[in-house]
Amino acid sequence: MTINNILVAGVGGVGSLVATLLTELGMEVTGADCTKHQSAPNNIKFVELDVSDNKALDELLETQDAVVSCLPYHLTIKIAKAAYRAGIHHFDPTEDVEITNKIRKMAEDSKGAMVPQCGLAPGAIGIIGSSLTHNFSKLRSIELRVGALPQHPTGLLGYAFNWSPEGVVNEYLNDCEVIRSGDVKMVPAMQNTETVIIDGNIYEAFLTSGGLGTMCETFEGKVMDLNYKSIRYPGHCNLMRFYFHELLMQNDRKKAGEILVQAKPPVNDDVVHIHAAVEGWKGKKLQRDEFVQSYFPMELCGKEWKAIAWTTAVSIVSVVEMVSLGDLPQKGFVKQEEIPFDKFLKTTFGRLYVK
Repeated sequence: MTINNILVAGVGGVGSLVATLLTELGMEVTGADCTKHQSAPNNIKFVELDVSDNKALDELLETQDAVVSCLPYHLTIKIAKAAYRAGIHHFDPTEDVEITNKIRKMAEDSKGAMVPQCGLAPGAIGIIGSSLTHNFSKLRSIELRVGALPQHPTGLLGYAFNWSPEGVVNEYLNDCEVIRSGDVKMVPAMQNTETVIIDGNIYEAFLTSGGLGTMCETFEGKVMDLNYKSIRYPGHCNLMRFYFHELLMQNDRKKAGEILVQAKPPVNDDVVHIHAAVEGWKGKKLQRDEFVQSYFPMELCGKEWKAIAWTTAVSIVSVVEMVSLGDLPQKGFVKQEEIPFDKFLKTTFGRLYVK
């Protein structure tokens, strides 16, 4: 089903760019939020909406072919349920495993495609990582690494909260699904710190939750080791362990996020690093293939966008375009690792992922 009319729920930073790019695809876009953000584009219809009002939400979706939720993860499930009731496509970039599992359950008999986890990580990183596996006859490891960082950090943390503090706190505290020695396991976050070098610069990477999406399920029995780690400047992980565990901030996640944002507010000059690597055998030869890119703020549609905003929005919009074109399933749950990277790169904005 071609997507002509689409609702974007949440038109803050990422949502406003998603709405803008969807209009560039020729879609009729409606933006919905509790209040109109200054960043909301002027060339879309805007509706004030309380997502807890099921009646108003259902009436709004009656005229839509699809909906993208760019709301906080705990509100996304309300949008997904409404999309299910309306029988339309649903998209969101959430990294929350519990929310995704609920959406997946609904997708068992949905009339539209249900595509959660289609942002940067999970999302594009899974598409990229899976594409690297295709040329191997036997896999040994899949290593996926992503970092959204300030270009010019100050202080010991070397960080700025350009992304949802709720999401970052959950990534640092929730257990991580991995494949280790061939077995799927749940392991603590902020463990297994390693050194990563990109363009001659030294970083650290450590386990965080949610970035793999459904990849452990897909690659169980096919690879010995699979994990996702966040990239940070050196020393960050030890300080966050101290903050959460020794100062007991893990017991108040909301307050923990508020303190961190107050200390390390967003910056405009950010950078997103992607480092994906697959090791295995091509015939009898053991080999390692990598995809390594760094992304910086970019002008799109006459406005400068942070790297984290456009890499996330471009991934969402590219997946929406692929569903609209019929390049992806039209109903049921869609895994990110099943999305062909070559077709992703042929979408209107997906090409931006390769410089």
